[in-house]
Amino acid sequence: MLAIPTAPAVSPPPVVRQYRDLALSPAGTRVAAVEYSATGEEAREPHRTVVVRQASDGQIVQQFDPCPTCEYAGPAWSPDGAKLAFLAIDPETLTATLRIAQQGQVRLVATIKGLAATPRWSPDGTAIALLATPGARKRTGAVEAGAPQVGEIGETNDEQRIAVVGAAGGEARYVSPADTFVYEYDWTPDGRGFVATAAAGNGDNNWWVARLVAVNLASGAMRTIAAPKVQMDYPRVSPDGKRVMFIGGLMSDFGPVGGDLYIVPLAGGEPRDVTPGWKGTFTSLAWRAKRPLATALVGGQTVVASVDPSTGAVNTLWSAPASLSGAPFNGQIALGAEADRGVAVREDFEHAPAIVAGPLAAMAPITHDNDALAPQVAAREVTWRNGGFDLQGWLLAPRQAAGGRRPMITVVHGGPSSAAQPGFVSHGTVRDLVARGYFVFEPNPRGSYGQGEAFTRANIRDFGGGDLADILAGVDAVEKVAPVDDKRLGVYGHSYGGFMAMWAVTHSKRFHAAVAGAGLANWISYYGENGIDRWMIPFFGASAYDDPAIYNAASPINFIKNARTPTFLYVGERDLECPAPQSMEFWRGLLAMNVPTSLVIYPGEGHALRQPDHVHDLRDRIVGWFDRYLGG
Repeated sequence: MLAIPTAPAVSPPPVVRQYRDLALSPAGTRVAAVEYSATGEEAREPHRTVVVRQASDGQIVQQFDPCPTCEYAGPAWSPDGAKLAFLAIDPETLTATLRIAQQGQVRLVATIKGLAATPRWSPDGTAIALLATPGARKRTGAVEAGAPQVGEIGETNDEQRIAVVGAAGGEARYVSPADTFVYEYDWTPDGRGFVATAAAGNGDNNWWVARLVAVNLASGAMRTIAAPKVQMDYPRVSPDGKRVMFIGGLMSDFGPVGGDLYIVPLAGGEPRDVTPGWKGTFTSLAWRAKRPLATALVGGQTVVASVDPSTGAVNTLWSAPASLSGAPFNGQIALGAEADRGVAVREDFEHAPAIVAGPLAAMAPITHDNDALAPQVAAREVTWRNGGFDLQGWLLAPRQAAGGRRPMITVVHGGPSSAAQPGFVSHGTVRDLVARGYFVFEPNPRGSYGQGEAFTRANIRDFGGGDLADILAGVDAVEKVAPVDDKRLGVYGHSYGGFMAMWAVTHSKRFHAAVAGAGLANWISYYGENGIDRWMIPFFGASAYDDPAIYNAASPINFIKNARTPTFLYVGERDLECPAPQSMEFWRGLLAMNVPTSLVIYPGEGHALRQPDHVHDLRDRIVGWFDRYLGG
């Protein structure tokens, strides 16, 4: 194995205050969030606390930390605003506790021997619902490390169910059926039940075939509202309780949300696309009063908009080249009882995260913890045209220009249904590369979010074809506006981006060094190895057993004899999404072709590396690899 030089140190990263899981009180006067401060270089995950601030000026009025060994999540205000529920999760024992803070005191409400997420109060404030996974064998989600595959495989699946606890406390009552994994849910306005997205069997794998269902609170009876062929997120019931709206589209991962808005009667029926042909991607949804509110990605802009559920007319309230975040599955903006005010975390390349609050069209910062932090990179949007598409991406560069032409790393996002968006670069691989003098290019080729469903669907049965052409045309566009050394180009990606790195080095001589993280070398073998094979059907049109030709045509390993580019590969030992044998197969192929290569498999890790020592080791290896072959 080739030794990889340790990347030279760069200036220490700044301490950044981070805000997660925002919740706005019904009256719009207080904001709850899970907060912490970190550089990203810590040897262990920093401890978080639950913080309550005034929504007018961000002043801290309360802080809660009843479990020093726990992770906090999901703060939720009661309908009268007097109580704040939140979860405390012990990562070592996989035990979750539901707690309520009231008048400065915290009391234990319920204990789940397993995991829990997304607590939500009933409309009358007498109960709290949550998604609970009793006896969880792993953290929820396909990006997490898979449970050890030993014994008889496939006989036991984690089950995430809707559970309800009385506000006074007691045993959690499981409402949804035991054989069904619930992904998202919403109370009906009458408090008699829920709408949800759910599927039977393996929760990691079956989101792509989830149904929209109604669940009766009293009996637990479940009926199907709709079974659309699109993937679904953010099911929301209209205030009159007659309709359900959701985001539907072609989505490659449960998490990165994108699509059109659909509506269907709660009684059941065929969902109707409310926004067909809209040149943007909806990313979160809420329904207050008479109008649904949504966030969307339109090119490089994040948009906040109201939508007419009858006509599909989209009224933009706010737009900026920035990112908004609120709480997972509760939306990128947290709303109170009404829809005229909200809170979110806003950041961009120039500005570190801050909580913003106020009228949706003019939310302004109420926190100033990060005001003194200087931008770490210089950024500009780059646009170009290729294959009939208008394309865009982001070019990151050192703040101080250096003489002469510099090397550039093209970073391909995962998904493919996702997008590179503006965000404050405070630490990590990109910051280190830019600090070492590299340009970093983050393109959004066809298949990405931001330009409507037709654009997102443009890579169906064409993985690596049009999207690689888009990326190479983007590199040409960058070279017209920046002093990039075309002889010192690198490519780096993780997940689908890892596949694209493998594809690029077998289909182009443009790049002179590559890093492929958790990539996909052979779609045929991958189909039988991974834990989420259902995601591929919408993209390939059939299974690998029914149409192997299209899978073979998209497999980088079948073109390994073209490879000449030095390539570093890495993957988690227990990666469910892109199993380690895929990286090993490509590594062996590179060795056979006498191409410089190295492979690291990180023990105990899943698709997303979690252990800080592994994260730091990987960053040093990536920067060291590019330095070795591009002379950074």
